[in-house]
Amino acid sequence: MASHGARGRGGGRPTLEEVAARAGVGRGTVSRVINGSPRVSDATRAAVEAAVAELGYVPNTAARALAANRTDAIALVVPEPETRFFAEPYFSDMLKGVGAELADTEMQLLLIFAGNDRERRRLAQYLAAHRVDGVLLVSVHADDPLPDLLAQLEIPAVISGPRSERETLPSVDSDNYGGGRSAVEHLITRGRAHIATITGPLDVYGAQRRIDGYRDALRDAGRAVDEALIARGDFTEEGGRRAMTELLARRPALDAVFAESDVMAAGARQVLREAGRRIPDDVALVGFDDSVIARHMDPPLTSVRQPIEEMGRAMIDLLLEEIADRRPADARGPERRQLVLPTELVERASS
Repeated sequence: MASHGARGRGGGRPTLEEVAARAGVGRGTVSRVINGSPRVSDATRAAVEAAVAELGYVPNTAARALAANRTDAIALVVPEPETRFFAEPYFSDMLKGVGAELADTEMQLLLIFAGNDRERRRLAQYLAAHRVDGVLLVSVHADDPLPDLLAQLEIPAVISGPRSERETLPSVDSDNYGGGRSAVEHLITRGRAHIATITGPLDVYGAQRRIDGYRDALRDAGRAVDEALIARGDFTEEGGRRAMTELLARRPALDAVFAESDVMAAGARQVLREAGRRIPDDVALVGFDDSVIARHMDPPLTSVRQPIEEMGRAMIDLLLEEIADRRPADARGPERRQLVLPTELVERASS
């Protein structure tokens, strides 16, 4: 056959990028064809298959006929306690998006918790045995050793939000900075003079970016940033209650709060009501996530919507690309692997 022994541009084996370029499609589309997804048109599938044949491309791990070393399993790893996973809509929405995208493949999804040292040791042993083809990591903290362990084991991985601006692993995130900024700009336009915020854990990069957006929105409006109006939370309802109590004690004249998650906003609302503060008459309240909590709160919560299900779908697409592309990580380059999806402020009665 003419394609037998074909070589890529550099003289080596043809790459996924070269197949995509030949077929006139993106890498993700090639990955879906290789992994047997039905979410590809017949014409596109034919173009990709023709490019594969012409170039002689042989995907090391994605081709079913050569996949003896495949487990056909992907792990969704949550380095948090199980109680938090089931209490916060963020995780269920992420799981929904991941599951929906993975349903188009033959891959199985494993849900693994690693919220304490014992679970982490057990996970490390499990991963070292290469029992999964790839890993999705959600809720990653800056000092979490799991991403580096996955890199050492050469297990394809994608994380939901980078650990820093220097992230080397593929990641999918929302525009946390823009979301935080839009929340505060909204409160400013509503005439609020003393705008407080309840942050997430600051060893999470996304939480850092939300507080960056808060600070910049105030400064660009000609306002000083009052550190006493900033209270640290942890994305939990109890954390929201504690932070709101601190804020009222430090700055009782506050008239707006940006809680950097809907769950913390729910905790803040309880404290405000116990203190006799009316929402939004006395204190405007804005959350982040636009979860089911926001829609069912009384009054309904203004919140920054992040497309969590879409993020889950995008993580799967990126991970399938990583699984199909077996080049060393340092040969792939970071430019295609850091996705940031837009956020949107959804206005409701709380502000």
